Amino acid sequence: MDRTVYEAAGGAAAMLALARAWHRRCLQDELTAHPFSHPGQHPQHLERLAAYWGEQLGGPAAYTGDLGDHSGVLRMHSGNGAHPELDEAAQACFALALDDAGLPPDPRLRASLRDWFRWATALMGSHPDDAGAVEAGLALPKWGWAGPEA
Repeated sequence: MDRTVYEAAGGAAAMLALARAWHRRCLQDELTAHPFSHPGQHPQHLERLAAYWGEQLGGPAAYTGDLGDHSGVLRMHSGNGAHPELDEAAQACFALALDDAGLPPDPRLRASLRDWFRWATALMGSHPDDAGAVEAGLALPKWGWAGPEA
């Protein structure tokens, strides 16, 4: 049986390295810097992001077990209007961050992670006009080697 995407990527340490590398890339990019430079981010933003990503990719319930739920994450990213150019730039930063973070060069893993991030970005933009429209108690969606999992 295949390891999860999370395990193949390198587990919790890899998720944290990837979150840090992506954040660094976004801060260096003219288009993506703005949302990442707001004051008031949670002091453990990157650790929380890594836990969320890891859980979504088949890792332990480190986010939903201790930190929050999918509805809360969606609300944080909702009500800001559609921003396809920003989304594309964030995805480009993510693709580059895979190398920065030292993730394994396996083509299957890299393709799955890029596809997942595109899918996850679309999820975050699913309520562009009204954060109040996000349902309460949404289960964290999962991603596996074949894509979204039920």
